[in-house]
Amino acid sequence: MDGGQSLPERRTLPELISALTGDLATLVRKESELIRAELGVKLQGAARAAGKVAAGGLLMTAALLVLLQALVLALSKVMDPLWASLLVGGVVAAIGYGLVRLGMKSMDPKNLTPDRAARQLRKDVQMMKGR
Repeated sequence: MDGGQSLPERRTLPELISALTGDLATLVRKESELIRAELGVKLQGAARAAGKVAAGGLLMTAALLVLLQALVLALSKVMDPLWASLLVGGVVAAIGYGLVRLGMKSMDPKNLTPDRAARQLRKDVQMMKGR
């Protein structure tokens, strides 16, 4: 014959439809795995952001206590103790507020959406439609 080469396998329409259904099920399963993996990464980022919020809150509290106790005493030698308290407390509170805002911005729900998986799903839908 022709060196052991065989003819391409002919499959019936029901076999092709069955194979397509199986392939689609596999595609949907893989896409859902991708979504779960991406959401896991996003949730880890949210956990880190929550740590920043907690650290900022802790710093603001600790700064308030320490500054009211020690720095006000030091500055009261230069100015009125009331003004010294307001100045030092305001600066440290502004830093803590900045940390809290940074953490809250990172925890915004729009940052938790699985963007890449959604983009891939849209591509898959377009491919299925034949575009």
